Amino acid sequence: MRSLFKRKQIADLLPEGESSGGLKRALGTSDLVMLSIGAVIGAGIFSTLGTAAAGEIMPNGEVIRHGAGPALTVSFLLLGGVCALAALCYAELASMIPQAGSAYAYSYATLGELIAWIIGWDLILEYAVGNVAVAIAWAGYFNSLLSPWVHIPDWLTHGYYNVQASSDPAIRGLLETAPRVFGIPVLVNLPAFLIVMLITWLLVIGVKESTRVNNLMVVVKLLVLTLFVGVGVLHIDTANYTPFAPNGFTGVHQAAAIVFFAYIGFDAISTAAEETKDPQRTLPKGILLGLGVCTVIYVIVGAVATGLIPYQQLKSSDPLAHAFEVAGLTKFSWIISLGAVVSMAAVLLVFQYGQPRIFYAMARDGLLPPWAAKVHPKYRTPHITTLLTGVLVALGALVADDAATYDLTNIGTLSAFMLVCLGVPVLRLKDPHRHRPFKVPFVWPVSLAGAAACLFVMKGLPVHAWERFGIWLAVGLVVYFAYGYRNSVLRRGVAPVNLEAPTSPDSSPGT
Repeated sequence: MRSLFKRKQIADLLPEGESSGGLKRALGTSDLVMLSIGAVIGAGIFSTLGTAAAGEIMPNGEVIRHGAGPALTVSFLLLGGVCALAALCYAELASMIPQAGSAYAYSYATLGELIAWIIGWDLILEYAVGNVAVAIAWAGYFNSLLSPWVHIPDWLTHGYYNVQASSDPAIRGLLETAPRVFGIPVLVNLPAFLIVMLITWLLVIGVKESTRVNNLMVVVKLLVLTLFVGVGVLHIDTANYTPFAPNGFTGVHQAAAIVFFAYIGFDAISTAAEETKDPQRTLPKGILLGLGVCTVIYVIVGAVATGLIPYQQLKSSDPLAHAFEVAGLTKFSWIISLGAVVSMAAVLLVFQYGQPRIFYAMARDGLLPPWAAKVHPKYRTPHITTLLTGVLVALGALVADDAATYDLTNIGTLSAFMLVCLGVPVLRLKDPHRHRPFKVPFVWPVSLAGAAACLFVMKGLPVHAWERFGIWLAVGLVVYFAYGYRNSVLRRGVAPVNLEAPTSPDSSPGT
């Protein structure tokens, strides 16, 4: 039993990735901040904001979650505080352990192998499963943009399970009208599939190329949100702020639990540790600056959206564009939709960037098959896991229903954050003399408060999210004991897996 919680020594973690065959260091602080904004500002603010403000009620009258109303800004501030506590803990561990594995690598050094596996398994929910929902949301906005000029057949823009779960009679009717193959209706979300595959190709050819594209998309999304705030603030009706919190703190709490999806991604930049210049200094700055910028943007956008129209009318798949339409600002709504398409493409890019590097780190430790640790000889990227993740996410987006993935993604990410917070004081006790380029101030109250705050937000999620999370963890434990436990390089006392393909004489690293 003790071997399940065997810790990886930090001294063993530091050299990995520094060899000529490892990942290429090409990112600075500004790149990390832009990656953070690219990951965070996307589907959450453009899609879940409406549900958080108005709440969610089933057709039979069952209340799934209460809305925050104009107090949505309080929900954003609450989450900003929760994530700030977690970000401080991330920053200390990232400065000490500049590895590609993010929370997985940190927990391996603090809480042991079994907990590290659980966190690695949870991070699949954050990056891969979450990206299925983002891809589907992206496709919806993309179809809206094309609709004035091009109509894509409905059976090519709605996945099978999305149609099955829909309460809209027109969409459910596709089960009868769609073309059939062997009696099965062909219902696929082709745009969602194609955007994921395009981004996967971009990530294979090199990290610097990916960040250049991401930086361009971040500039576009910030310009669009500036337009929303600049135009919207001139049309605010202060009467819409009353009542400010129609469902009290219950509404604020439950809104925070769903809109937490808007904050997912600030930790994704820690997966870039082995591709970051001077990571001990750069990673803490990138994590904290990125989170701070995003929190300010969210509070401002939430205040404008709930002041522009009554909060009940924000319930829409595209709440910001819908708010402009209801307010009579239709000439701007198309631009907002365009911004949503760009924003969610940036989120897809950063999340698809993070997941393969988690697999890379786990495979290098023997917890996943060795082929997952291979690096492309020319581009110096983990190409096999990048392709595998891209194909799986693309296939999921092709047929899946996105509604259930938001809560599952949130609970998986919050659990990882909670364990990271607990890992910091544990490491202070077990390795107090280790050099810490960045230290969490008031470590015990901050780290314990961060863990408790994550658990508090998790309690605001529906019961079905907890049930599905339990099933996910059970499956993960089966995989660990079937493969990882027997092949762990730490438990077997062997060197980490290092199967980077040899560089040919005429090949050169990607730039």
